[in-house]
Amino acid sequence: MTIYLSNFRMQHRIVLLLPLWVLSCHLLFCLGKEEPRKILDKEGRSFSPQQEAAFNQKRERMVVSQIEARGVRDPKVLAALRKVPRHRFVPPPLEERAYDDTPLPIGYGQTISQPYIVAYMTEALQLKGTEKVLEIGTGSGYQAAILAEITPHVCSIEIIPELTDRARKILDETGYGFVKTRKGDGYYGWDEESPFDAIIVTAAAGHVPPPLLHQLKTGGKLLIPLGGPYEVQMLTLVEKMQDGTFRTTQLLPVRFVPFTRKTGTMK
Repeated sequence: MTIYLSNFRMQHRIVLLLPLWVLSCHLLFCLGKEEPRKILDKEGRSFSPQQEAAFNQKRERMVVSQIEARGVRDPKVLAALRKVPRHRFVPPPLEERAYDDTPLPIGYGQTISQPYIVAYMTEALQLKGTEKVLEIGTGSGYQAAILAEITPHVCSIEIIPELTDRARKILDETGYGFVKTRKGDGYYGWDEESPFDAIIVTAAAGHVPPPLLHQLKTGGKLLIPLGGPYEVQMLTLVEKMQDGTFRTTQLLPVRFVPFTRKTGTMK
């Protein structure tokens, strides 16, 4: 879950810090006219067919201008970004901003990541479609839904109970009920579901949690932002080699919210 993120790939690029805009709620009403048929979700939000069509157009523009234009090429990732309704995963006041090139606040000091970073991190895992993936930091549930479009074996952990419950509800409502979620401290991973082919951490940490390395399969990949809280971190890929050692590769400068533990921020 990011606060500010880079707009560019790999080394020797400039990090563009994107502001978080706090938006006022939209007042939707129709006086003196018959309201069009609406699609109502269980959170009380409703979208007319015209609104859904507009969101679909925004989603396509997002993929073309924000994702493909920056070099993401994996067809499975692009298809997932084109299908998952991002506007369902943001708080109601921010629906119109769901496909903008920026992270957005989701409450409790957390954010839904910039679309490009979601795509970039997903592509970096090089998923084929049968892998078992663990996500640390469910947040809005959007990253889990993107992963679930590629593989049906997705587990996700969130330490903030309110976000866990909200994400669970939205995943169920949007057709991703098969994603396994749990409330808990992501530092310890999900031992009962291990081993994992891939692990993705969506919060910044000062080091890679040893339990996550232990739960990674040989040949597996772990993606994590490493660095101090509230400063630019380095998105790092950790690969578990056949001899049990680990190879690390620095991919991209990013800025994520800190990895939260039960006792506070992880250092």
